[in-house]
Amino acid sequence: MTNTPQTLGNSTLHLGRIGLGCMGMSEFYGGTRDEAAHIETLHAAIDLGINHFDTADAYGLGHNEELLSRAFSDRWDRVTVATKFGVRRNANGDWLGISGRPEYVKEACEKSLKRLGLETLDLYYMHRPDPDVPVEDSVGAMGELVREGKVRFLGLSEFSIEQIRAAHAVHPITALQTEYSLWTRDVEDGVLDTCRDLGIAFVAYSPLGRGFLTGAIPDRGAIDADDWRRDNPRFSAEALAENARFVELIRDLAAHKGATAAQVALAWVLAQGEDVFMIPGTRHIERLRENL
Repeated sequence: MTNTPQTLGNSTLHLGRIGLGCMGMSEFYGGTRDEAAHIETLHAAIDLGINHFDTADAYGLGHNEELLSRAFSDRWDRVTVATKFGVRRNANGDWLGISGRPEYVKEACEKSLKRLGLETLDLYYMHRPDPDVPVEDSVGAMGELVREGKVRFLGLSEFSIEQIRAAHAVHPITALQTEYSLWTRDVEDGVLDTCRDLGIAFVAYSPLGRGFLTGAIPDRGAIDADDWRRDNPRFSAEALAENARFVELIRDLAAHKGATAAQVALAWVLAQGEDVFMIPGTRHIERLRENL
């Protein structure tokens, strides 16, 4: 397929419907960092027509943003980077909770701009809602960043219907990013309809079920010891065995279509609407080509 840029939500931000989630290049999915190989993959993604790259300040404690800065230093005119704030971690990587305090919003933005080496962020997401701060306060601070020229467009990640509407009433929201795949369909219970009602694009993360829907994880032996999925209930031995039927169904469809399981899973997400974008993650050029 061609990854023709389309308008993202109620904005003038134009992105291909398939982007690249970059989180795994810094941590979470096991293995060692190979920065040269990761930069080669990022460059290949641009050459293959991808212009939408997704990161966050929490990925690798800032390493992921710095990686993209090094990879794109001579080609910023060809890419759009979305980053996030809100997930707080200490220097050891320990979880410190969520912050949507207005002063933290501005502090996090300044740090992301510095790590990325940019003067303006294209798309800035609040990573998760802060249960202790009204969403109106957090988005109000984000809106000030837009007015100051430090951010172009605003996004939210994993927000409820009520929170999306409250946020959008303060400042136009361009994109909602939430997990969505054949086996994670919670957003069909009103969230997608809310986005469509408000003209907000939907960006699906983990459209391959964190790798499970590709058939690459038949059992826990396929997951590295330092991979966070070992602590995820969906990747327990019992859950993997029970959910194997998903993979069997997808493999049958793939065989019928002359495609791979990953291609079927991704095609299903894209088929949910022209306003649905997605950011499958990979560190490998061959998987990148397969996804496109």
